[in-house]
Amino acid sequence: MSNRAHKATSTAGSSATTATDRREDLHRAGRVANKRFETNWTISLFGTAVGAGVLFLPINAGLGGLWPLLIVTLLIGTMTYLSHRALSRFVCASPVPGEDITMVARKTFGEGVGRVITVLYFLAIFPIVLIYGVGITNTVDSLMVNQLGLPSVPRWLLSGLLIALMMLVMLASQRIMLIVTQWLVYPLILILLGVSLYLIPGWNLKGFGGVPSFGELAMSIWIIIPVLVFAFNHSPAISQFSVALKREYGAGASERASAVLKRSTL
Repeated sequence: MSNRAHKATSTAGSSATTATDRREDLHRAGRVANKRFETNWTISLFGTAVGAGVLFLPINAGLGGLWPLLIVTLLIGTMTYLSHRALSRFVCASPVPGEDITMVARKTFGEGVGRVITVLYFLAIFPIVLIYGVGITNTVDSLMVNQLGLPSVPRWLLSGLLIALMMLVMLASQRIMLIVTQWLVYPLILILLGVSLYLIPGWNLKGFGGVPSFGELAMSIWIIIPVLVFAFNHSPAISQFSVALKREYGAGASERASAVLKRSTL
């Protein structure tokens, strides 16, 4: 009787171990998602796009009318998802977990072409840093002077402190960066939702009835596209996002990256 109980216990333990190992293998292959991990990155990627792009540039985009804005939103949403997914797949193609886009480019195309791609990647991100650096400096200065009644700090000092603070968050660790991003994004989502609900009584539905001519529609779309491309852009975070997914899922990183990017784009 004792032997049977011992055998049953051993079988149950072996089955549990096998099931755990199988689940771990599926997780590493990207078939079993770490939902908390993916939700954190979805919010962080959304937070990367929230700011100057989402908050005030689309106001200018909306001046062209409702229908051009709706059409361009569908176009830009698709373009953003596909372009960011392609960039993520490029990084995820490397089997080495810690390699980012610059390392993958050098290994794939050689040292010379890899350096060129690194420079182009920097030039693509640097203007975004300048825009957000100016935007956050103006916002904080306005908050200090107009709302808090404090004296105005010299702009060179204020901008330097703010950018240094953001760089410290990025350099601290990935976990700290995700925590700070969530602290900023969740209140912002609630504020945007509250403002949207508050403005419902002031909606003007006349825009649904008037359809612009083809020339006006084409010109509005042409003008709005660059604005919303910037508003939806979160390419600076894609490299580290892909590196994190490679560490979490291994060979299944590319598949899970597509799922996370789809949710963040929507």
